[in-house]
Amino acid sequence: MTENRKKMSTVTEQNTAPNPTPRVVSGVQPSADSLHLGNYVGALRNWVDMQDDNECVFFVADLHSITAGQNPATMSERTRVTAAQYIAAGIDPERSTLLIQSQVPEHTQLSWVLNCITGYGEAARMTQFKDKSLKQGAENTTVGLFTYPVLMAADILVYQANQVPVGEDQRQHLELTRNLAQRFNSRFGETFVVPDAKILENSAKVYDLANPTAKMSKSAPSDAGLIRLLDPAKSNAKKIKSAVTDDGTEVRFDRQAKPGISNLLTIYSSLTGTPVDTLVAEYEGKMYGHLKVDLAEVVTQTLDPIQKRAQELLDDPAELDRLLARGAHKAREIAARTVTDVYERMGFLPGA
Repeated sequence: MTENRKKMSTVTEQNTAPNPTPRVVSGVQPSADSLHLGNYVGALRNWVDMQDDNECVFFVADLHSITAGQNPATMSERTRVTAAQYIAAGIDPERSTLLIQSQVPEHTQLSWVLNCITGYGEAARMTQFKDKSLKQGAENTTVGLFTYPVLMAADILVYQANQVPVGEDQRQHLELTRNLAQRFNSRFGETFVVPDAKILENSAKVYDLANPTAKMSKSAPSDAGLIRLLDPAKSNAKKIKSAVTDDGTEVRFDRQAKPGISNLLTIYSSLTGTPVDTLVAEYEGKMYGHLKVDLAEVVTQTLDPIQKRAQELLDDPAELDRLLARGAHKAREIAARTVTDVYERMGFLPGA
């Protein structure tokens, strides 16, 4: 037993020692047939850049996607399609660890332990739970939705992440993650790295084309304002040309007075790297239609290589599954050490 504890102590030191290269963890749910432009601009493109200076773990969050129910017939297909889009957008399985959440059981193993040190009041205060449960109704709200933030904490802590890229809507969840890591460390000994937020300073927020005061989202009541990464160019161009604009004809950036045009300018700028002020100057004296036509072309040029690469991967599901299986194996090398250490700290008997 003494020898076993020495081994576990070594695991603790390895797991919580500062990583020479920061480890970053993030994921997106496969809850639609395609990711959308907001996912690409706000997450995927930033993840690609992070590969240069970080040890990255990116996952398809299929476990999270069942909190509101799912169709088993489409689940596996959507999971592969989401993973294919990660790679097509520039996530390199050789440089990053790319995995499917459900293929690494340590996520749920750790989640149960964290559930047992999370206060009911803490979980009940999560604003996303309040919002989603209100929309779904009490009869459709599951315990899984209630404990969703704890599984999210496990997703992060199981990899001993140093940083987590977060938007404003995820800050509360990351704060819970930090609290749980510190609480476990205090009660059972130093075990987890306490992750910091990686604020995406240059990340643009993309709004719905039909309702430019709401964030672009697959759960929007109308499909008219959603640009999907895998939709045909003609379909996306039609949506851009039909995008809600504002009174007047002047192309200028004003989020309050001209949310529609401001959103189009933001998308154009984020995809081309051209400053918004430069775009405003270029379209001085031109009509909204000119901006929309040009933006449609920019979107088409951006998405075309992603669509082609994603289709190549989907045409060879065996190769895609091989890449994902290899990613799961790499992920478990980290995650299993964490769970073994946690179990020992909790007083569980070691397994065979």
